[in-house]
Amino acid sequence: MLIGVPKEPHEGESLVAATPDTVGKLIKLGYDVIVESGAGLKASYPDEQYRQAGATIAEKNEVWAADIVTCLDAPPESEISLMSRGATLIARLNPGANPDVVQTLADAGLTALAMDAVPRISRAQSMDVRSSMANIAGYRAVIEAANSYGRLFTGQVTAAGKVPPATIYVIGAGVAGLAAIGTANSMGAIVKATDVRSEAAEQVESMGGQFVEIPVKQESADGYAKAMTSDQEALALEVYSAQAAASDIVITTAQIPGRPAPRLITAQAVAAMKPGSVIVDMGASSGGNCELTVPGAVIRTTNDVTIIGYLDLAGRLPGQASQLYGQNIVNFFKLTTPEKDGLLTLNMDDEVVRGVTVALSGSIMWPPPPVKVSAAPQAAALPAPVVEAEPAPTPAWKKWWWKIAAGALAVWLILTAPSGMQGHFFVFGLAVVVGFYVITNVTHSLHTPLMSVTNAISGIIVVGALLQISSEHPVVWVLAFVATAVASINIFGGFTVTHRMLNMFRRS
Repeated sequence: MLIGVPKEPHEGESLVAATPDTVGKLIKLGYDVIVESGAGLKASYPDEQYRQAGATIAEKNEVWAADIVTCLDAPPESEISLMSRGATLIARLNPGANPDVVQTLADAGLTALAMDAVPRISRAQSMDVRSSMANIAGYRAVIEAANSYGRLFTGQVTAAGKVPPATIYVIGAGVAGLAAIGTANSMGAIVKATDVRSEAAEQVESMGGQFVEIPVKQESADGYAKAMTSDQEALALEVYSAQAAASDIVITTAQIPGRPAPRLITAQAVAAMKPGSVIVDMGASSGGNCELTVPGAVIRTTNDVTIIGYLDLAGRLPGQASQLYGQNIVNFFKLTTPEKDGLLTLNMDDEVVRGVTVALSGSIMWPPPPVKVSAAPQAAALPAPVVEAEPAPTPAWKKWWWKIAAGALAVWLILTAPSGMQGHFFVFGLAVVVGFYVITNVTHSLHTPLMSVTNAISGIIVVGALLQISSEHPVVWVLAFVATAVASINIFGGFTVTHRMLNMFRRS
């Protein structure tokens, strides 16, 4: 089958649905790929790179006439009319909010797959375009905030005085929120975050943030947040307003698929914020989490608070965003091309495939059956307890016999060794004690570099063993040979592991 990758028809779109790298992966699955001329230029992917990957460069009409067309968002009707009846469209369709688009696609006799409707289950994570774009958008939100804030994020103590760190408050600890927390923390800011999910506290702290609890808790059954009741909203707004007033930057990430973004920051809360503060509203595309947000624009309030309502945060990093989106598409094709024969196979019994299928050969398939991903399982009836006799306690001598034997052997070696060696036993014992306390106080992340240091100790062992390997006593030279072999393995193994570790930090 032929996959078409068109130039994005929407004005201002900088992403492309496939990169040269992902085109090569689609071809390995047995597909032919055709790319519209200039489709990847805004993401810095020229036509020549697509040719080198094995794609054919063609004009608009030929691309849209392909068996399968993959693009970013639902195309206009003018482009839909170019598609052949029975063809397949793969894009972000937002079917819950765009029933007219779903009807148009069905009327055109198309099969439509919404990549933004991928169920949030473990095996579908590699296809989740919402998470991929949210990850990049969260990172970019902090960059935009830093640009508008005009001050250092990290605290400093200089000869001219002390500079306090910036305080950043993130509302929502989903993929975008966690990306923002990690980025802001790495830049030296004090980061606080709030989420309605109780399990988010550990995630926030793992990214270096401080979790701020709100008196509202939710358990998600489908992986997405739910709308609050009016009472819950009032309780949450009190926390949001207090934290916003104490923060330099507020980043809001709350979105509910198919519904307007919830209001998190009121006009009164903005009025109470410090002059020079910044709000980055990542829910602007759905109406905005801040009452004063203007979607697609940056405004400054009368009390000098900057509110950023960009709709294209992920699009401001088009190269990497296109690569991640294209890889999500590839992962979906891997699922639906099990034989790697270039034939798209849509198994409606697969909950992932069924979840993204909006229309199938002209028939509307939306909405799909609900998929439960987090619901707590019902407790099964417990069987009657079986009372068993307690086992007899293990005799103390069975637990300690090997330790006693090892201690007796050590005493025997010391007593029977030549008088000149007894001082060496004392040094060895002291080294074991010191080494134990030194190594146990080293953080786990430094254990691999520490292995390189042990190579030098192993080198000393090799030198000592080589000096004894020429001994006429068979026991001595056998022990010397074993010591040489084991220490050599430690040396070369340690350097190999260290080399691999260092490669993780080298740029390709």
